[in-house]
Amino acid sequence: MVVAVARLVLGGLLVWAGALKIGHPIDLASAIAGFRLLPGELVAPLAVVLPYFEVLLGLYLLAGLFTRVAGWVAGAQFVIYAAAIASAVVRGIPANCGCFGPGDAAVADWPHVAFDLALAALAIFIALRAPGAFALDRRLRPRCINACSQSSR
Repeated sequence: MVVAVARLVLGGLLVWAGALKIGHPIDLASAIAGFRLLPGELVAPLAVVLPYFEVLLGLYLLAGLFTRVAGWVAGAQFVIYAAAIASAVVRGIPANCGCFGPGDAAVADWPHVAFDLALAALAIFIALRAPGAFALDRRLRPRCINACSQSSR
């Protein structure tokens, strides 16, 4: 049940954060560019794709579909976010986080790094303990895994 709750929390957060960014690619591109990490030609496409990616990843976690993969991908995503924010803090760049869309005025700071690392840890916990209760993965898994492996001996 703990994994299911973790999936709901993290999946809901990703859907919410992604949904707040949809329709605001210019604002998101500005936030991404503010970190001064990516070449300019990557910023605009990333600003268009990232919100939909976050929503899709969140939906996979909420549904418990491809739960292990979704957990590992979310964990990697949050580690990347934490590294980008830490980089801005270390370099003294007052970058806008942009985590929750254009209304989010939070600047990159160490508490944001810690929060993203905590989310990464939660995602990895989900990946390691997947799929959890009420997951579609449980319903879609072939029911004969144990029976078939025993009959082939």
